[in-house]
Amino acid sequence: MAFSTLFKNKKPIIGCIHLYPLPGAPLYTGGLEQVYSTALKEASMLEKNGVDGLIIENFRDMPFYKDVVPAETIATMAAVSREVVNNVSIPVGINVLRNDAHAALAIATAINADFIRVNVHMHGALTDQGIIEGKAYDTMRLKATLKSPVLVFADVGVKHAAPLADYSLEEQAHDLEERGLVDALIVSGTHTGGETDVDDILTVKKATSLPVIVGSGTTRENNAEMLTQSDGCIVGSTFKKEGNCMNDVSSARIKSFMDSIT
Repeated sequence: MAFSTLFKNKKPIIGCIHLYPLPGAPLYTGGLEQVYSTALKEASMLEKNGVDGLIIENFRDMPFYKDVVPAETIATMAAVSREVVNNVSIPVGINVLRNDAHAALAIATAINADFIRVNVHMHGALTDQGIIEGKAYDTMRLKATLKSPVLVFADVGVKHAAPLADYSLEEQAHDLEERGLVDALIVSGTHTGGETDVDDILTVKKATSLPVIVGSGTTRENNAEMLTQSDGCIVGSTFKKEGNCMNDVSSARIKSFMDSIT
């Protein structure tokens, strides 16, 4: 499967399912049933309103582990995500925050999900978890060992992070395509919900033959330009009540956004 054939629409809208805090996370309240029910409700809501794909994240597990999450996180994400996969007919992706690509790939392969997102696949970044180094060598060897069909989407210019050196977006994009062997690139703003700079999208598009996805800040007002310049958008905050990334998804906001796409 390739990006070009994965989604029904040529330029997909991928909706975020930000899981409630998982067992072991500081904000977990013991309500595991709420984790399941909310994920399934939001998945159904997003699909019914015309979203082309989903990405599931342990978004409320802050503060995040750097690159190896514990077994309880992996087990719960796998179980909940499998329920989502079994209850929708659109592609589903996995992102294990902050940067556990090994876990994400293992989960996605085991539950027949379609893609993963890796925030730091190559190079290095100074983040709120400290310095994170990409482990493309590990992720892609695991993919080969598992003979996994799961696609790998990787960030260029990681949000909530700063590069460790003056390494241009062009150089990052080229490395990720040629040496990181990824299937698509993601360009974001500086933080969750932050608008992505159109110039950054164009810069990355010129540097690669891979699909380039907008990773943050797509709204009802700017989606026409974002979709014109990119190959799809991941949408999280815009679909949430009051546009707040920590709130639940709003059916009315999804519908309003999807109706605005021309």
